Amino acid sequence: MPLVSCMRILFLTQVLPYPLDAGPKVRAYYVLRHLAENHSVTLVSFVRDSDTPEAEAHLRRYCESVHPVPIFRSRFLDAFYALKSMVTQEPFLITRDWVHDMADKIGDVVRDEGPFDAIHADQLWMAPYAVWASKVAASAYRRPRIVLDQHNAVFLIPKRMAQGETNLLKRVFLAAETRKLARYEVETCRLFDHVVWVTQEDYEAIRVQARETAQTIPNSATIPICADPEATAPIARAPNTKRVTFLGGLHYPPNAQGVLWFAKNVFPAVLAQAPDAVLTVLGKDPPGELSELRIPAQNLDVTGYVDDPTPYLQETGAFVVPLLSGGGMRVKIVDGWTWGLPIVSTTVGAEGTAIRPGQNILIADRPDEFAAAVTCVLQDPQLQESLAEQGRQTAIMHYSWRTVYQRWNDIYQPVKTDQ
Repeated sequence: MPLVSCMRILFLTQVLPYPLDAGPKVRAYYVLRHLAENHSVTLVSFVRDSDTPEAEAHLRRYCESVHPVPIFRSRFLDAFYALKSMVTQEPFLITRDWVHDMADKIGDVVRDEGPFDAIHADQLWMAPYAVWASKVAASAYRRPRIVLDQHNAVFLIPKRMAQGETNLLKRVFLAAETRKLARYEVETCRLFDHVVWVTQEDYEAIRVQARETAQTIPNSATIPICADPEATAPIARAPNTKRVTFLGGLHYPPNAQGVLWFAKNVFPAVLAQAPDAVLTVLGKDPPGELSELRIPAQNLDVTGYVDDPTPYLQETGAFVVPLLSGGGMRVKIVDGWTWGLPIVSTTVGAEGTAIRPGQNILIADRPDEFAAAVTCVLQDPQLQESLAEQGRQTAIMHYSWRTVYQRWNDIYQPVKTDQ
């Protein structure tokens, strides 16, 4: 009689998925956690200097084994890869992240620790490695199933950034990258047995690109980014707080673009109505232009990366997501709801989430509308509490990995063996 056994899954990530201080890490971590409940997972991940042995040790609690591969970035290397991308017409982001040490490590793991039943590529930049690994596996034992988790329709990121870019050379580069990525994403998705999307909007954007070249995207599903809201207590916020908080890695261009737009075009109007408001920017690599703006020192708090943002969140009267570009789903929205914070966002910032404008979030796209929304939240404690409570309930109902990620079971059907 056929017996159902767990699968052996090779899980490939571009960022070490712990600690949970960035959206891509949150996605990869909880998907890995879910798969590890029923399957054997081997993790191969790029690591940076900031990644710690403690983080790797935490992941080993859920993985059969963990294999870190260092990745190095520099402006010199970026310039080299930009030139190479111009010659090869491969997207810059893909060219930059093809590292021979990673390919070699994956090849060794496939041969030494296989056979694997499936290979999971987390984000587009790991897709080439999954395709490579499947070929190595096919020559060693059999071809495994390959699955791509598309956090974004990546081509939308440079496309949207180009729309607000004033530098001509950057705009030309972003437009070229958009064209390359749109073609590459369609061609790459077609190589996978399953493609999972974070939002329906991203899936539809790629479908449009595919139709333009008479192609189709096979075996696609949509599963949102989830966290663990029920296990996370809401933030106990102080009364009458006037802190306006942005949280996110500023090394990510859409975050930097969005916070600068807010600081330049929105916050001065907020200060005119709420002179004691404090714009607080929490995140790695804040743009130097923030300190050059004419925001009084007592009204601007740029912290850089912080291990624990709780003290700032406790003083937050409005949590802002002023993004103008990007793709996929902003985890900071789910985080803000989970923490019980009143959120004001642009339409792009809240894209792909279960928003109910006026109930669990305020949405504004023009500077004057955004400023009015933030000011209203700061000056209306009842509105703050209503948005916070409704947002918290939204996170629990729609974004709990323990329930929503059961959908991954349809992708990773167990292997049946005859005995």
